[in-house]
Amino acid sequence: MPKILLIEDEAAIRRVLVKILTEENKTYEVEEAADGLIGTEMVKDHDYDLILCDIKMPKMDGVEVLEAVKKIKPEIPVVMISGHGDLDTAVNTMRLGAFDYISKPPDLNRLLNTVRNALDRKELMVENTRLKKKVGKNYEMIGESEPISQIKEMIEKVAPTDARVLITGPNGTGKELVAHWLHQKSDRSGGPMVEVNCAAIPSELIESELFGHVKGAFTSANKDRAGKFEAANGGTIFLDEIGDMSLSAQAKVLRALQESRISRVGSDKDIKVDVRVVAATNKDLQKEIEEKRFREDLYHRLAVILIKVPPLNERREDIPLLVNYFAEKITQEQGVNPKTFSDDALKLLQEYNWTGNIRELRNVVERLIILGGPEVNEEDVRLFASK
Repeated sequence: MPKILLIEDEAAIRRVLVKILTEENKTYEVEEAADGLIGTEMVKDHDYDLILCDIKMPKMDGVEVLEAVKKIKPEIPVVMISGHGDLDTAVNTMRLGAFDYISKPPDLNRLLNTVRNALDRKELMVENTRLKKKVGKNYEMIGESEPISQIKEMIEKVAPTDARVLITGPNGTGKELVAHWLHQKSDRSGGPMVEVNCAAIPSELIESELFGHVKGAFTSANKDRAGKFEAANGGTIFLDEIGDMSLSAQAKVLRALQESRISRVGSDKDIKVDVRVVAATNKDLQKEIEEKRFREDLYHRLAVILIKVPPLNERREDIPLLVNYFAEKITQEQGVNPKTFSDDALKLLQEYNWTGNIRELRNVVERLIILGGPEVNEEDVRLFASK
């Protein structure tokens, strides 16, 4: 439940606002402060999703409170409450970082709309902060084989552009890694990268997940909610397993690509988005088009640049590099002594049929690190990595 702090010195106004926010809309928890000093201390000691703050107050006025909040917890949106004579000041607070202002006496619809919009903004800011931290992770493609060298070269050329990219290849080959590397090397690397696994989301919810929804759009839609396209604004959205997306959702994605606009489920209001789209699939989309399960026009919108990630069996010369990379990483994660792999062990691993590709190889390396000797040898591989 969103938590709101109301800072207002007039008790009558506080009662009205609390009644509107709690009785008219039972989804908010409201705490009160009778002046700016008390309110500022409460901000230091508690987490709030929104602050409603009067402008004219004793001890510490609303402008001072706003400036203090922006230093203490800048992610909290602040909505100013202005009397008629405070209107110019209220407008000026927008320049200082206030989300919006409402006038006294408060209009119910205006207040609730402002509160909903401010809370949506807070949710997006929190999500973007989380995603930017994830973007900070270093993604690296391990391998020196010809197919991997070609992919690296293509990424270097494509990443600085806004060209849409379609990544194809079997499960477990590293399509997600390619997508992250594209984003990391792009001009959008400072923005969020939002991942959507289209195969993991029920078809009836995929549109809401991608584009958001408004309150009442369907049974469980008890509040407005921003979608993944909005969360990715200024960055990249990665549509993994796009071949599993429903035709109705495909139509909306096509519109988003054509017009750089989306609309939330249940709303006819357009929202402009600035998003680079990277998609991936393990399916043959040409065959899916023939079977009328995938839109041909969407395919051509997505496949500006095609990157095919090869199965591990087609890049066996990379296996020793991958094994050593995973071994170092896994020993650090498990907190165990570093282990090496003998030449015979590496040679045997190169001969295996890797139907699960890189994902399967990593699992096998982890098993060998845990169960094998100080130096993993050929016998360990035969014992613990057998199919």
